[in-house]
Amino acid sequence: MQIIEKTTDFVLPAPSAVALGKFDGVHIGHRRLLGQILEQKRHGLLAAVFTFDTSAAAFFGGESAELTTVDEKRRIFREMGVDVLIEFPLNRETAATEAPVFVTEYLVRRMRAAYICAGPDVSFGRGGAGDYALLERYAGQGGYRVELIPKVRLDGSDVSSTAVREAVRGGRMEKAAAMLGTPYSVTGVVEHGRQLGRTIGIPTANLLPPADKLLPPNGVYYASVRVDGQVYPAVSNIGCRPTVSDGHVPGVETYLYGYDGDLYGRQIRVELLAFRRPERKFDSVESLRAQMERDIAEVRQIYLSVPQADSRFVPESGPRE
Repeated sequence: MQIIEKTTDFVLPAPSAVALGKFDGVHIGHRRLLGQILEQKRHGLLAAVFTFDTSAAAFFGGESAELTTVDEKRRIFREMGVDVLIEFPLNRETAATEAPVFVTEYLVRRMRAAYICAGPDVSFGRGGAGDYALLERYAGQGGYRVELIPKVRLDGSDVSSTAVREAVRGGRMEKAAAMLGTPYSVTGVVEHGRQLGRTIGIPTANLLPPADKLLPPNGVYYASVRVDGQVYPAVSNIGCRPTVSDGHVPGVETYLYGYDGDLYGRQIRVELLAFRRPERKFDSVESLRAQMERDIAEVRQIYLSVPQADSRFVPESGPRE
């Protein structure tokens, strides 16, 4: 997959099918959109995603927490088969681009769009004035075909990044997974911690996600971990480890079942499947160890009871209000 970033000066080498949007979370609605451009590859078009390197909400001082980091989003697009990803720089100059100019200069001339698909809430150009109606209006003179992809509905409600964000913030990981089409995950490189887990016989892998990565409420979660193409059952703690640390930087600390090796410096993906219990401070490290052993034993029993455990192996749960 070709990635074009940090520049507005580009021209694609061939006509393209363009999916236009923010793609935060890359939920099942986004995946339907992406499926449309991937289908156009059969007609000789490049499957191209046009998105911004910063969300408009964050740029204008609004919501900054992201469901997917840049690296996570790139991985998803690459795995789906996208040919070109445009991470268009959002700054004062580009934000002031009039919507018709955005269409003619970037989508038509530089993207060489022959097909464009977008959702009903697409917006672009100065003041967000560009919408699906404008894309339709310029289709004739721009020489492209445009298609509106309706929102996907699940359990009577529209699937959206906002809805996924609300589910994650509430610790309702099963609901988030249903809207995403895959478990909500945190990807990163395993870092050295205090190695307390190793000293008490429960080695864990520690991730420190970027500050703008949205994490669910602090607590212990049923999880699975992907590393080197393998999937391992796991139990994860989200939080600041109050028993052993005075730190305030939230992290993801995970115990993997059946993994025997050194994960330091390795990239892993932790999939958060369901909430188990809130994070709390224990009176001693020994009390913490005993609780960790109970958590591990419970999750092990659940995995043993299900032939092939996945995001559906536990009942609907979430932190109590």
